[in-house]
Amino acid sequence: MPSFERHVFVCINERAADHPRGSCKLRGGPEVRDALKKELTARGLGSRIRANNAGCLDQCESGVTVVVYPEQVWYGHVTVADVPEIVERHLIGGELVERLLLPEQPHLGGATRVVPLRIERKT
Repeated sequence: MPSFERHVFVCINERAADHPRGSCKLRGGPEVRDALKKELTARGLGSRIRANNAGCLDQCESGVTVVVYPEQVWYGHVTVADVPEIVERHLIGGELVERLLLPEQPHLGGATRVVPLRIERKT
């Protein structure tokens, strides 16, 4: 069984279009997930970082919700256009994308960085 360094869960929960809490599926959750998988594959990271579907992450009113483990970093209002930035800055570089962070993440203790991904450079 492969051992992934990070898991990225993308909410694709579906609710009625008029539901007060919203629907990540209708807001583009599947497209965000697909873009994330494509970006990880293009960068050769598909065997190290796994992009998964998630059911309701209980944040659908915050647009498409994405959570990165093991750090437990929650992002909201994520769009396909945000995917390259999340991959480059957070998943590779270890820098949180602050403009997308959901509020009330006390477990982060105000951190703006996590352990970056170790990338082997070919010489």
